[in-house]
Amino acid sequence: MSRRPALRVRKSGTALVASGIAFAGAMPLAGVSTAYLPVLLIPLTALIWSWRAGTDVFPDELRVRALFGGNRVPWSRITELAPDQRGRVSALLDNGNVIRLTGVTRDNLPLVLAAAGKSPAASEDDGDTADAEGEPATVEP
Repeated sequence: MSRRPALRVRKSGTALVASGIAFAGAMPLAGVSTAYLPVLLIPLTALIWSWRAGTDVFPDELRVRALFGGNRVPWSRITELAPDQRGRVSALLDNGNVIRLTGVTRDNLPLVLAAAGKSPAASEDDGDTADAEGEPATVEP
């Protein structure tokens, strides 16, 4: 029996809608000849990816899902969460590896931490949260 995540973070729904429209738009081309049927695979793949890809937040772990497969990362292995220049968030693991958290941005990072029952570590110099200026946030239990 699978358990429900505390929070599901997905990319914008516009990718799902756009890939659905692209699939519908490719249907007439595929109807012309069976040689054009593989054209349907491109929007279908985009549709499946936009439906599936994202990050599921649990109190004890993160699940980063992609088109095929995914990663389960316990919170105990995550040392910090850091946004990049474009606002996308990556998790730095205790072994030095970095995993990009699909769908998680600088704006919804506080929701992810709150759903997991975590709090961002305060910076030493000014007392604000570490990720307020785009700096890495150390995860504390």
